[in-house]
Amino acid sequence: MTIKSMVLGPVETNVYFLINEETNETVVFDPAYAPETINSFAEKNGLRITAIFLTHGHFDHITGVDGVKKATGAQIYASKREERLLSDGELNESLQSYGRSITVKADHLLNDGDIIKEAGLYIKMMDTPGHTEGSCCYYLEDRKVLISGDTLFAGSVGRTDLPTGSMSALLESVKEKLLTLPDDVRVFPGHGEETSIGYERRWNPFF
Repeated sequence: MTIKSMVLGPVETNVYFLINEETNETVVFDPAYAPETINSFAEKNGLRITAIFLTHGHFDHITGVDGVKKATGAQIYASKREERLLSDGELNESLQSYGRSITVKADHLLNDGDIIKEAGLYIKMMDTPGHTEGSCCYYLEDRKVLISGDTLFAGSVGRTDLPTGSMSALLESVKEKLLTLPDDVRVFPGHGEETSIGYERRWNPFF
């Protein structure tokens, strides 16, 4: 597996591509802002996007979803608990940011612990509420990779002052679920630089 990324949009959202090197099948996490950029990258590199995984429903993580799905036919996965926010332009802040409602309807709504096989990869959904009520992370145990969305950042955690956010729930999610993972798990957050579970357990000021 190869991991590629790009940073898109005014709040610098990380978009991740997990690529099966044998087949070029690719899973995209949180396609933001510019679907044409994402689709062009895939085309130039001979990638076949088969699935889109969403860590949560905020506008800066979902704006490119429809464009990528239309171009590729990729299936959309999200937490079942995030369905309300994905379908409401006021809750997901798109109305406030764009003046228009951006919504997403997932093809598959996941529960905590569900394991999905896409592009030859086994992807476990971890329910981590706090940033939003349905925020989640995706863990590839055999690859020691965690896509943490806006739950855990390098040296920080996600904000909780937007609709459905809860700081107490967020801190519990990170402490009880993420920081129990092995030290050498690589963490790929929704914004900012890559980190590791071991580093955050030792140095993150919130813990």
